Amino acid sequence: MRLRVISTGGTIDKVYFDAASTYEIGEPQVGLVFRESNITFDFVVESVLQKDSLAMTDEDRALIRARVEASPEKLILITHGTDTMTATAALLTGFPDKVIVFTGSMQPARFRQSDAVFNLGCAIGALQVLPPGVYIAMNGQVAPAHTVTKNRAASRFEPKS
Repeated sequence: MRLRVISTGGTIDKVYFDAASTYEIGEPQVGLVFRESNITFDFVVESVLQKDSLAMTDEDRALIRARVEASPEKLILITHGTDTMTATAALLTGFPDKVIVFTGSMQPARFRQSDAVFNLGCAIGALQVLPPGVYIAMNGQVAPAHTVTKNRAASRFEPKS
């Protein structure tokens, strides 16, 4: 198995500097998480953006789509901020031969108590068994991207009502 990770920033890659929550988006953490987890598949990490998803533009989303289209890999993992993950996912339809799974975290991967490792593992499992399409893997759930929404108050993704 070989997969491409497209890193776009978001909380998963945040670095905090003080108690007042000053932060920047750091280098992608997914490669480090994979190495620490002793994964046994080939992967490449492509850092496309280092942004909070609330700062993403239509041009950023077009760039992400172009990178997915250019990828020779059929399995694509996109790490993305959770606030606008579904908006970007909505623009990635129309790839009949690719499985695209979005994931991120509510706490930075650098934090000891982060959901990042669990979400990444869930996304990797999903990539291996899902048919082509666009999905979100968060909070122990995997769903077609168009069927979920973020519940900010509960810090989780839920089915659209």
